[in-house]
Amino acid sequence: MTENVWTRWPSREALLHEGVSRPRRLLARGVRLVVLGALLWGAFTSSRLHGWGSVAAVVGLLAAVCAAYAFFRTTLAHRLWPSLALVAVLLAIAVGARSVGFGVPALVIWCGCAVMALERMPVAAALPVISVALTCYAVVSDDAWPATAATVAGLILAGYVLRLDAEARGSAQRLLAQERAARAAEAESAALAERARIAREIHDVLAHSLSAQLVHLEAARLLIERDADRRQILDRVVAARGMAREGLAETRQALSALRGDLTPLEDFLAQLVDMAEGAADVTITGDRRPLPAEASQAVRRVAQEALTNARRHAPGARVRVRLEYGAHEVMLDVRDSGGPSGEGTGTGGGYGLLGMRERAELLGGSLSAGPGEEGFVVTLKVPV
Repeated sequence: MTENVWTRWPSREALLHEGVSRPRRLLARGVRLVVLGALLWGAFTSSRLHGWGSVAAVVGLLAAVCAAYAFFRTTLAHRLWPSLALVAVLLAIAVGARSVGFGVPALVIWCGCAVMALERMPVAAALPVISVALTCYAVVSDDAWPATAATVAGLILAGYVLRLDAEARGSAQRLLAQERAARAAEAESAALAERARIAREIHDVLAHSLSAQLVHLEAARLLIERDADRRQILDRVVAARGMAREGLAETRQALSALRGDLTPLEDFLAQLVDMAEGAADVTITGDRRPLPAEASQAVRRVAQEALTNARRHAPGARVRVRLEYGAHEVMLDVRDSGGPSGEGTGTGGGYGLLGMRERAELLGGSLSAGPGEEGFVVTLKVPV
């Protein structure tokens, strides 16, 4: 054994007997009460002591009980010298009890000191206590030396087994506490991840909604500066209000989607294309199947952002949306035919597409956006 094993105290969990079942704990307390009662009964009924002698014997036994309790407390606090002092007090009480004729209580105290020291103290400190206590027991024992040796060996083995059992239970309790802490940390991490997910969804919805509203409000401002017809201005304001309502509805839909209440992705894209200004169509290829919530939300948000950009930068352009289910990924391709000047929907450097690119990377996918042969192309690939 290493030096650490010789000098190491049993853990606090082991000394507290944590993890002991209630029946076992009640049984241990019952045994202690029975032993104490037997010793007190022997003190009162002894024929050698009467009157004040019996009272002194009872006081001595109660002092031994108090010393044993204090020993339990000091070993729990890992205080070596007070623990050794209390053991010395117990051994002295046993010697005194033996000298006045109380042999059985003395034997019980000596054996108990040996077992308790080995169970609750460092091995290096318990060995002297065991040596003194069991030597006293062997000297006064009336049994033959083989029986006495067997009893001494049995007491040492019992103390060591109790120590190992307590340390095993203490280790189990520490592992249980660590597991509970790990589960609590995992639950907290999951809660933070869910909050981040909700925040990302709300951010994407609001970014899409507000950008669409900005298009109509900017058009309304230009119309006002040009002294356009009041009806045209009102149409733009009404459209902006409608986009605000749609944004609120989409926010609620995002929250519902986070709870697992998702509408079919194909129906969503069809509705999105139907609401788009100008010519737009959607094509779906591959084996259709349900997607994970975050992958489905990524496809929806990219489609919304791409159509919004097409409406903002290439009004009147034809938009083609293609959703392809692959074996290990789903791909969304949105491309337009370019604006009136043939420049498409811009460079793709806006915050909307940047947020979509970050979302795709978080899912292990990719998003590309840039000019194509005819117009602007947005391609999303998400593993599923």
